[in-house]
Amino acid sequence: MSTHISVPPQLLLERILTLEIVRVTERAAVSAARLRGHGQEKAADQAAVDAMRRELNKLPIEGTIVIGEGERDEAPMLFIGEKVGLNAGPQVDIAVDPLEGTTLCAKNMPGAIATMAMADGGTLLHAPDVYMQKLAVGPGYAKGVVELDASPADNVRRLAKAKGVDPAAITVLVLDRPRHADIIAGVRSTGAAVRLITDGDVAGVIHCADPDNTGVDMYIGTGGAPEGVLAAAALRCIGGQMQCRLILDSEEKRERAHKMGVTDPRMIYGIEDMARGDCLFAATGVTTGSLLSGVKFRKDVIETETVVMRSVTGTVRYIKAEHRQLDKFHLD
Repeated sequence: MSTHISVPPQLLLERILTLEIVRVTERAAVSAARLRGHGQEKAADQAAVDAMRRELNKLPIEGTIVIGEGERDEAPMLFIGEKVGLNAGPQVDIAVDPLEGTTLCAKNMPGAIATMAMADGGTLLHAPDVYMQKLAVGPGYAKGVVELDASPADNVRRLAKAKGVDPAAITVLVLDRPRHADIIAGVRSTGAAVRLITDGDVAGVIHCADPDNTGVDMYIGTGGAPEGVLAAAALRCIGGQMQCRLILDSEEKRERAHKMGVTDPRMIYGIEDMARGDCLFAATGVTTGSLLSGVKFRKDVIETETVVMRSVTGTVRYIKAEHRQLDKFHLD
């Protein structure tokens, strides 16, 4: 007796894409990892971009890059508006950061990742490459428990109350930048702890979603808008809250944002404003960090670790892979 497992066509494609986007971030991570510790930020970024573009163009999708590599760091771009895929299959929006933490990779420091998100066409926020204020907490709290326009100290107290703990039991993750001195002082004034990271605020925000394992309750700070949309896609899959506002502090930035459809420059974006539809998120470790293990080069095997998430089911998979067919990684 033969048993047939039937999967509706639209689900089949989504399930296939769940594994396919893992391949995209794996290839980017391996390409970048070859340059770990070489002090060559742009070369590592270029390697990740080239690998990611190559793999995206093999997928059965009509893809549009809506969040791409930034003009800000003169990076080799997967540019906003670029079309990728085989031009057959579903129309999808794609957000990429082929190498988040270029400095971390160049210095072989913890926490560099290759990451991307894919969502139904027209559902990801088209954000210009500017800075963005960000506030994020994990799942399980009433909506609006923290607010972007409240002070850091006030948000710590509100979160502590909602969690039923003293503020001293709260830990806030902050990007270590001079511009965040007031945020750090405000958090510490309540007795709460600050954990500083040097780079990588996509991974930083994701840490909030699993405070039991990461010890991080909240993320506060200003970082890149592209990374904000990627983080929102991840939180959309695993739960949590996020509030963001674009920093459009010049006429040129306001003009660029307007061209992308941003009508209210002061708008506060929630997760659903940044990632509305069903979305997939994947990240592969380049250097070992608290989120993922980095790429390991063995004699005949390359090992990778990837997290892949899907919003419609809330499923989070960690995929530890051993790659034996090494020519697929384009050793040129």
